[in-house]
Amino acid sequence: MGSVPIILIAAHIFSMLGFSTYPALLPQLQAEWQLSNSGAGIIGSFFFAGYVGTVSSWTALTDRIDARYVYAAGSTLALAGCAGFGLVAAGFASACASQALLGAGIAGTYMPGLRLLSDVVHGPAQSRYIAFYTSFFGIGAALSFALAGLIAPLWGWRAAFVLCAVGSIVSGILVYASLRPKRPAGATHSILFPLAAWRKVLANRAALGYMLGYGVHCLELFGSRGWMVAFLSFTAGLGASGGAPWGPAAIAAALNLFAVPASILGNELALRIGRRRWVLIVMSASSLAGIAVAFSAPLHWGVVVALLIFYSMLVMAESATLTAGYVAAAPPELRGAAMGLYSLVGFGGGMLGPAVFGAALDLAGGQTSVFAWACGYAAIGAGCLAASLAVRLFRAAP
Repeated sequence: MGSVPIILIAAHIFSMLGFSTYPALLPQLQAEWQLSNSGAGIIGSFFFAGYVGTVSSWTALTDRIDARYVYAAGSTLALAGCAGFGLVAAGFASACASQALLGAGIAGTYMPGLRLLSDVVHGPAQSRYIAFYTSFFGIGAALSFALAGLIAPLWGWRAAFVLCAVGSIVSGILVYASLRPKRPAGATHSILFPLAAWRKVLANRAALGYMLGYGVHCLELFGSRGWMVAFLSFTAGLGASGGAPWGPAAIAAALNLFAVPASILGNELALRIGRRRWVLIVMSASSLAGIAVAFSAPLHWGVVVALLIFYSMLVMAESATLTAGYVAAAPPELRGAAMGLYSLVGFGGGMLGPAVFGAALDLAGGQTSVFAWACGYAAIGAGCLAASLAVRLFRAAP
């Protein structure tokens, strides 16, 4: 096994450098292009539209050809999407197209990378390596926030997109050059919609439960991350975080870093108290914590940031648990197709998150209202709260 897991995790971080560039620069782009909150949220959601539209094909393809080729193709598309945003985006339509292309590219690296990892790590170590891999999504997102916040004031927002796109080149080279070729057994299911394989996965109740949990988890996670910098800019306007030592993008980067140990430690706790119990506790708590974050907006910046740290950790605390549980439950011979379906459901929720948050803001009074921000956080947290309540009701039913 050697250093292969470390290389895959490092490549995963580099592949994410363009992921948060748009949300980090959302306030500037929203003002420059005169976008409504709903319009700004839809642009963010188009990343997930590209992801959801292609992820099942990418992952099913890893059951048929060497996953290194899939990863390299995904890296190339991500490069085109992120650099394309910086070079040609000039408004709503072109920004949506660039985000969709970036999403399709990252779909070709994230789950295929996890497939490569699960193929080389076995036994008790697999759950922990998967926890690290999924948790380091947060490190990549944090670096993306930080780089965009550093580059844009110096050379402009277009340069931020172009320079962050370089990470995709690095990730593709790392994986292709460092891993040995491996030809899979050669599954015969369709690479577009492997329905027969998906039916077998859905027949497994444990896998189905983890998958649905991942869907509502991603809705809350990406909805909150998509509007984090805008929320911090709002609190600064109230004077709450105006005295903060860092700008909103830097604070958002730090918050994403706090989520990394939360996911890893959450998986360890879940192994001790039970995955199901841990997921129920964390989902219920995160739903309520988001609303508390919104109402903290007028308070001192230290209180706002402390609550955001707590909330960000709660949102990520069940992420690795859901993924590790699903990988363990899914049939090994259908792992590529199963991961594609899992990611399809999860990032389908992620696609809704930014748009749902933006629509709730508009409907409740806009970005100048604390109540509207509370409605935004409540809207993306409702799925997690409903999921935890539904599981309790089903358990209590005769």
